[in-house]
Amino acid sequence: MTGVTLSNAIKRYGDVQVIHGVDLKVEDGEFCVFVGPSGCGKSTLLRMIAGLEETTEGVMHIGARDVTRMDPSERGVAMVFQTYALYPHMTVKENMGFGLKMNGFPKAEIDQKVKAASDVLKLEDYLDRKPAALSGGQRQRVAIGRAIVRGPEVFLFDEPLSNLDAELRVEMRVEIARLHKEIGATMIYVTHDQVEAMTLADKIVVLRAGVIEQVGAPLELYRNPDNKFVAGFIGSPAMNFLEGVVGQGGVDVPALGRSVALSVDLPAPGTKVTLGVRPEHLEVHKGRGDLHADLSEALGGVSYLHLVAGTGERLIAEERGDDRAAAGDTVDISFEPHRAMVFAHDSGLRIR
Repeated sequence: MTGVTLSNAIKRYGDVQVIHGVDLKVEDGEFCVFVGPSGCGKSTLLRMIAGLEETTEGVMHIGARDVTRMDPSERGVAMVFQTYALYPHMTVKENMGFGLKMNGFPKAEIDQKVKAASDVLKLEDYLDRKPAALSGGQRQRVAIGRAIVRGPEVFLFDEPLSNLDAELRVEMRVEIARLHKEIGATMIYVTHDQVEAMTLADKIVVLRAGVIEQVGAPLELYRNPDNKFVAGFIGSPAMNFLEGVVGQGGVDVPALGRSVALSVDLPAPGTKVTLGVRPEHLEVHKGRGDLHADLSEALGGVSYLHLVAGTGERLIAEERGDDRAAAGDTVDISFEPHRAMVFAHDSGLRIR
């Protein structure tokens, strides 16, 4: 197996540039996830690696080979799409082995590779079925199996779980994580679901408008985001952001009606900043304060309390235990100062 390296990768459609000088190294055997909002360029970047989109400028290596101008078939990659793209008239076995058959592999070798892939994906009992007789999760496993039998150097996944229901998404997420652990291949995975990114990735690449905002391990991005965009995108529910002004002893936050003392190098007093704190780091105090609870989402072991401040700003607090606030309550919140983050008001960059 081999890694993938992108150097100043640029993609233009005519005069419109959609990928802006991406530099990235995916290590051999690493599970790398591209994540970001719709239209950020993550699927375009994946298709550039696959060779399905031409790289306008820059250089791309898979292992030691410069594949920038190579055809997709020469790159040693296999791609799993959002749609299963299975042949309805073929059995599972025929679908999985079709690519090898077209490339002239001997039948015995095709059968051996299909059997090995079906064992890994728990498809042994379905080899003689056609796609119509399979569930959505089983069809996606067949699509993954079709990629495995090719023995690629790099697996590329383009939002492969988007068409599945919630339960199947969880099941397939576990399957893909197990598959990576078992075969140890280099995998690059595109998703807009940051929960998938957090649970699957060795490395997350956060993209916005064709630019990499930050690269790092999942918990590194969660704990130490470089800017407001990454802080708000990684974590569920998203981080709360409140407007503030640097005071003499900390940040004055009108929504909370008080100043928050912080152990960071704050800019000059009077400077506008944004205070960020995650829902799970807030503690709710019932019966006091002036934050209005307008909705409580009770999910069993946890509730998410939606709060409105007098300034009109909204925030979410996570609650556990039996004594939880309800919609209509007036509450106050507190948090440990080291849990809060401060971002520049204009640029969104983290102030450390």
